[in-house]
Amino acid sequence: MASLTPSLKEARRLVVKIGSALLVDRASGMLRADWLQGLAEDVAELRGRGIDLILVSSGSIALGRNVLNLGQGDLSLEQAQAAAAVGQIRLARAYEEMLAPHGITTAQILLTLDDSADRRRYLNMRSTVATLLGLGVVPIVNENDTIATDEIRYGDNDRLAANVAVMAGADQLVLLSDVDGFYTANPAQDPSARRYPVIASITPEIEAMAGDAGSGLSKGGMKTKLMAAKTATAAGCAMAITEGSSRRPLRALHEGANATWFTATLDPQAARKRWISAMKPKGVVVLDAGAVAALGRGKSLLPAGVVRVTGGFNRGDPVELHAPDGVRLGLGLARYTAAEARAIAGHHSREIEEILGYPGRAALIHRDDMVL
Repeated sequence: MASLTPSLKEARRLVVKIGSALLVDRASGMLRADWLQGLAEDVAELRGRGIDLILVSSGSIALGRNVLNLGQGDLSLEQAQAAAAVGQIRLARAYEEMLAPHGITTAQILLTLDDSADRRRYLNMRSTVATLLGLGVVPIVNENDTIATDEIRYGDNDRLAANVAVMAGADQLVLLSDVDGFYTANPAQDPSARRYPVIASITPEIEAMAGDAGSGLSKGGMKTKLMAAKTATAAGCAMAITEGSSRRPLRALHEGANATWFTATLDPQAARKRWISAMKPKGVVVLDAGAVAALGRGKSLLPAGVVRVTGGFNRGDPVELHAPDGVRLGLGLARYTAAEARAIAGHHSREIEEILGYPGRAALIHRDDMVL
């Protein structure tokens, strides 16, 4: 129920956001290797319990500016992008070296706001992450600061983490922060401020309590965290804000450390299905009887089961699914354009490369992208 406090014990797919202030020592500009080693132990422990993990990590600019001797002042866009280019290599290597002793393979994923806004890229990203998680890999995600300009930036990794959680179908998101939760006021300025252990609804009163200030190395204040919570919970993902400076921050949260949990009323799959069902279809795919039966058993739609394709749609667009007699079965997100779908309709998936000239995905519409 939404009134119950979530717990890491219930997590199945977890996204963890790590801020620069936790990962990089502000005075020296060096990686906090001992802290990262403790986090790696937490990740290994959670992976051992069968939990899928994705890390959304800041730190590339903070690491790179130290290597380039750019000091602690404000950076120009060009300087920040140069620092990111240098720091991204070091950040990825640090995670790889800390997690490898635990038998965990890592992958680096660099994203911009455009990647989430474009449905085709969004589906590519979702498929890649799902494949990595299926192979037991822990993806390390960061904003692609090397190429991102203001108009295609998230601007903070709180909102990036929330979008990654939605894309990946995560049921929990943890923001490791420099504060142990959401307070009625800034606790550093108001001794009477009290922490909310659980927030079931983000009301205007809650929003009015949020301040703007982030820590020295981070960009996200409480307002960005509330924006992240809105995005995550609307997609069925509970979110926690907790203080992350302890050596084993996820174990501490698991054992009851102070935190504020924002609850979700739907599970991620139900929320995604509701999102798909609200879309306006751009085409129709007519199925044969065998494909209709397969969908009823929870299978994806393969090209071999398609009789006819009408309309004009691009990859990622919603299309209606019809039975042979014209009865509407539901809605799904196409993994091919209308022209490609018509070309491969009625053919086995192994024939896709020969027909289209490149190896495509086996399913025309994946079961996770379908509402019946």
